Amino acid sequence: MKPIIHFSIYMLFLLLNCNSVAASEQTTDIVVEYMWQGKQVSYLSRQQGNQFIFNEGASKSINVATLDWPPYIDRSLCNLGWVLQLGVAVLTSKGYQVNVHFYPWVRAVKMVESGNFEVLYPEYFIEDSAPSDIFPNKKRRELLAQSNQLIGGNIAFMKRKGDPFEFTGNLAAIKGKAIGVVRGYQNTPEFDAMMDAGLISVVEAIDDLQLLKLLMAKRVDLIVGDPAVFNHTIHYSDLDVRNRIAMLDGISEVAPALKYNHFYFAVSTSFEQWGEILNDINLALIELELSGETQRIYQNGSGCSVNFD
Repeated sequence: MKPIIHFSIYMLFLLLNCNSVAASEQTTDIVVEYMWQGKQVSYLSRQQGNQFIFNEGASKSINVATLDWPPYIDRSLCNLGWVLQLGVAVLTSKGYQVNVHFYPWVRAVKMVESGNFEVLYPEYFIEDSAPSDIFPNKKRRELLAQSNQLIGGNIAFMKRKGDPFEFTGNLAAIKGKAIGVVRGYQNTPEFDAMMDAGLISVVEAIDDLQLLKLLMAKRVDLIVGDPAVFNHTIHYSDLDVRNRIAMLDGISEVAPALKYNHFYFAVSTSFEQWGEILNDINLALIELELSGETQRIYQNGSGCSVNFD
């Protein structure tokens, strides 16, 4: 019994420290810093409701719809996460005032596909055949233009530990199984096409935590998503420590991953200047990549040090 006791104490220590770190890192002083053309650039945001404003007073302004999606971008993360840091760096480097609006994902998509905001970020690659959930008779590619690719993350199935399910990469293996998905999320083109065609049985969740609960409650056989997101979601959830330990110990990633998904900016084609916005984004992505800033921002995370005192 001793190894189990020691493991539980260790996990308890980690989980309690995760919570204390998360709480200590939350701040209203959101700073984006990066090197641009040999100079250090720094922007302090002004928060207005669910909106964070950077480079206020610039001659041109852009509205970005996004979501809470830790560990990539989230209002509870120090400086809102590296994906936010990179996105704001891209847009401010081209002289934009950047207004970042946080919404549930489905609403974020709606705000941009309907032309209320200019940019949706971060987004996965959109296939030419992908239908819009907002406008049933439209393809997403008619409503959105995508930028060059950024760093991203894996998409994989997760199963209950001990489940004998094996996956070789052939999606025929999931036919007949109930698969949990987050409503409105894209996963991979092949999986989404099967889902849209009704070839697999899906159960929709409103977010990643509910998806994990569905798996643990045996209401689905598998769930699909980013393992890094699932891991972070469990660690920082409002579940008690016992349930978090049970969840971490009760699920496992199915190898191989379905795909490595790059992130993209998606620009609404409803705006007359959408081509100019897209060109600005792509040019900034190239310049930040060549200067090494993209990799530095990614490796530096949120730009915050962790204090365990």
